[in-house]
Amino acid sequence: MSEQQVEALAPEEHHEGGFRPVQELGRDATRGGPYYGEFIEQVRGLMDRARLASPTDELALEAIATLRELNAKLDAAVGDEWDAPAWHRNDLPARGNITLPPFLIDAASAEGVRARITFRTFHLGGNNAAHGGHIGLGFDDLLGMTVALNTRAITRTAFLHVDYRSITPLNTELQVHGWVERREGRKVFVRATLHDGDRLCAEAHGLFLLLKPGQQ
Repeated sequence: MSEQQVEALAPEEHHEGGFRPVQELGRDATRGGPYYGEFIEQVRGLMDRARLASPTDELALEAIATLRELNAKLDAAVGDEWDAPAWHRNDLPARGNITLPPFLIDAASAEGVRARITFRTFHLGGNNAAHGGHIGLGFDDLLGMTVALNTRAITRTAFLHVDYRSITPLNTELQVHGWVERREGRKVFVRATLHDGDRLCAEAHGLFLLLKPGQQ
């Protein structure tokens, strides 16, 4: 199986507009086993190193061979997006999802979400600052969680506007706060802030739409 052949979509019979039902999220903290968290941490470490690595030809060829062998072994463990532990592992940073900047939830309810997020070396934009796209990604995921807890419904991001107020440092635990500002029918308006201590790094406002039954 090549990287291009890895399929994420779940079997058709499981679809509710293409999403796992909200009530199923975060239900099985044992999914992936007791070593899944360390597995994800080692992958993150590889991503950090790859971001700045300039290997010799010899090291590059050795790493390529090792990664090919590892990918071949992991083929046997690849499932679909609903079977992946990442959607269940609320005990791990960012639910164990390597595509997200790692964050830890401090408080989560219908009133909003407060979390600690760290942009690692992999998320470098330039001059030791986090890339703005990764900041937007962090906002989007945490605001999606905010809306889900507030509405108990499946939503899609309609738009997300980010204002970058100051440098967002790497490898520093930052505070993020997301909340629902108001709701108008299927429209849910949200806001979020990202702080390094008392300093505002970025803030966001956006619109999420509640999906109709069967809508993707």
